[in-house]
Amino acid sequence: MAKAPQLDAKGYRKFGMRDKIAYAAGDFGCNMSFALKGTVQTFWLAYMMLETGLLSILLLIVQIWDAINDPMIGSMIDADRRQYKRGKFKQYIFIGSCGLLVAGAAVFLPFPNAPVVLKATLFILGYIIWDAAYTVANVPYGSMLSLVTEDPGERAQLSTWRSVGSMVGNMLPTIILPMLIWEKQFNADGTPLINEETGVQVELLLGDRVFWVALLMGVLGFIAFQFMLKNITIRIDESSVKAGEEGAKFNVFSAFGNFLKNRPAVGATLAAMGMFLGMNAATTAVTIMFATYFGMASLSGIVQMVGFLPMFLFMPFIKKIVNRFGKKEASVAGTVASLIGGLVMLVFPLIPNKNLSMIVYLVGLVIFGLGMGVYTCVSWALMADAIDYNEWKTGKREEGTVYSLHSFFRKLAQGVGPSVVLLIMGALGYVSDLGTGGQSAATSYNMCWLVAGLYVFSAIMQFVGLALIYNLDKKTMSQMNEELAARKVK
Repeated sequence: MAKAPQLDAKGYRKFGMRDKIAYAAGDFGCNMSFALKGTVQTFWLAYMMLETGLLSILLLIVQIWDAINDPMIGSMIDADRRQYKRGKFKQYIFIGSCGLLVAGAAVFLPFPNAPVVLKATLFILGYIIWDAAYTVANVPYGSMLSLVTEDPGERAQLSTWRSVGSMVGNMLPTIILPMLIWEKQFNADGTPLINEETGVQVELLLGDRVFWVALLMGVLGFIAFQFMLKNITIRIDESSVKAGEEGAKFNVFSAFGNFLKNRPAVGATLAAMGMFLGMNAATTAVTIMFATYFGMASLSGIVQMVGFLPMFLFMPFIKKIVNRFGKKEASVAGTVASLIGGLVMLVFPLIPNKNLSMIVYLVGLVIFGLGMGVYTCVSWALMADAIDYNEWKTGKREEGTVYSLHSFFRKLAQGVGPSVVLLIMGALGYVSDLGTGGQSAATSYNMCWLVAGLYVFSAIMQFVGLALIYNLDKKTMSQMNEELAARKVK
């Protein structure tokens, strides 16, 4: 006979491991699609061979739409008063997960010989299709964290487990995908094909495989979403989610103005933007660096994951760390470590021996990853607290609107960063028509400086956002939670 679940005071199943694993599965589902985003630039640059300037413009166009799309979806969810059997948030996630079954592959249609105009059209349409499905699933998923539990420690645990799902979801494409899509080239006699300028073996991107991998990841993501929807429990009344006064129309300018008054939301958003402007923008530059400077693009995923594995060290202890030091305090300490790691990376381009240079790069990456560990674990809990702060100061929760504006700026950074980096790559000598095998030694060397600089920039922005702007320290959090609890008793 199955053991009856323990219930809380409201009659819901008590918060526990089932909720944490389910929430992790949700971000795993998101990242079965999102993790391919870094491959988009590489695919269209190294396989479709779009010129860096044109690709930069196309990326900026779709990301601006991507950013605008989020507040629209968020306000739509906030304004939706219909009753759904599974609940409003779960219903939207289900619809988005169905779209992501195939939408992730839409931006990887392999037609390298098509005219430039057709390539540009395929890129924009494919990206918009993917973005629509992803946004419908991701915005309510992120907002749902604050509806699963009110307890700050439990929210931190949910945020940590979301990071677990995110990192596991990132591992598959980060480690395995480069092995599948990059292939070392050989001469007719079986000897390695060497780029005479750089002295490394030429590697070719097999872009047609990306399409099929994206389809497979869509299926895995759909399964993960369904697991989450079945096993997670929403304990906070969804009717408390409002985009404004009852019956009032959503005003994007008013929502934007209110968001800017929400200091913790602004600080957490700036930190997230720094992470994406630095790390995500570096994705293509890192891949090109490994292909042209180290001659090991197929193994680049393994090398990159070495730097991010230290993040897992904090996960078993995150609740104790948060309870003792506070989310803000712990995160700020992490950004200082990340900055140190970024500065170490600035050394590796100066080392002529490439084996030693790689070791120094890895050391810097590990230190950077250690610093990112705490912030990654609590980043979503920081936004959940910012939503509470909005209610504390204005009397309105506005989960969907606050989270979607946060997502707006994140996605803006995700678009602006790669676009700017592509322009910088062009200025540093990268020529798309030559492919990765035809770049000059000077260009491959310049990629090293670009990568190191991007990581330093990322750490600086995170420090400013968390240390100087985000104002929910441990003491303020305690006051806010006490006052919010007292309001609900009345």
